[in-house]
Amino acid sequence: MGIFDLFNKGDNKSGILNTDNGISGPTFLKGFTEHIEKPKDLHSHEWRRKLRTATGNRKFKIKFYGALHEDYSNLIVETDFAPALVYAVDIVTGEEILLFDGCKHGYNAMFCDTFTPEQITNRPLANQYKDSNGNEVFEITISTYYGIDYEDEFREEVDTNGLLELIDGTKMDFESVKRNGYDTLQIWATNTNGGVVEVVSEELA
Repeated sequence: MGIFDLFNKGDNKSGILNTDNGISGPTFLKGFTEHIEKPKDLHSHEWRRKLRTATGNRKFKIKFYGALHEDYSNLIVETDFAPALVYAVDIVTGEEILLFDGCKHGYNAMFCDTFTPEQITNRPLANQYKDSNGNEVFEITISTYYGIDYEDEFREEVDTNGLLELIDGTKMDFESVKRNGYDTLQIWATNTNGGVVEVVSEELA
């Protein structure tokens, strides 16, 4: 799906009124998003929202641990040392909202990949994101995709308390596993002039 298709303001031929398609998104973003009216090309297994604080603010800066992709310099990616860590910062209040932690979020981080304590904790948010024109204030749109059948793959491993053990030995309630164990993540930033750039694009399964 192209960026311009996603944000095209033309006719919504699907007739979908908003992004309330019954998909529950990441638990850590609960209370920090709002629906998008007349979304373009919303997939049946996609959760898509705009970022908004509890006080209604929609303008953010982005700070992160990571590197910029060698060929696609708009994209935040992992370093040779550790996965990316991305936060949005409310430009009015300074409130920080976690957008993505590559050590914790997505199917692979939860069930396949292990990380050292140093990789998890030693990821300073030293980088301020700017687009190619130097803009650093954005509205943020997030999509997560859920193509994994957790009921089929893990239901028998859920304990009597409704918890499932992750690869790091911690346990998480099964519903949260389904919501945070997405297989794809995309984050877009829209600057004050309406320009859109993809900031994060991760295949996580």
